[in-house]
Amino acid sequence: MKSIKPGRGPSMMGGVMNIAAVIFGIFWTITASSMGAGVFSLFGLVFIAIGIVQAVYNFKNATGEQRYSAYDIVESHEEPDPLNERFGEAQSEPSPDSAKRGESRYCPYCGAAAASDHVYCSRCGKKLPQ
Repeated sequence: MKSIKPGRGPSMMGGVMNIAAVIFGIFWTITASSMGAGVFSLFGLVFIAIGIVQAVYNFKNATGEQRYSAYDIVESHEEPDPLNERFGEAQSEPSPDSAKRGESRYCPYCGAAAASDHVYCSRCGKKLPQ
């Protein structure tokens, strides 16, 4: 089964941008608190919390061997999807006979197997390239 993985470059860039969001949240909280904004200073804490969670996720995808699915299409034997393992999704492979005959191809958008005569992907519904 194909799964879609985030690229390491975009994940690293996302992690750096999330660090910037955490710094923004710290400045927001300090500035709003010093002005006596009360409840509005809590928005900075939200930026900080979301930024930390997203930074950890992105840096793990950028540096880890096992990444969560999103963009680059890889074979399941090359790098299994941790979400499929966690939630127990059945892994379906196209039959070896259809692969030999060239009857099977994959959707470039979601990675689902599609027969050669299909015009649209059966999983995501997008038009397949010919």
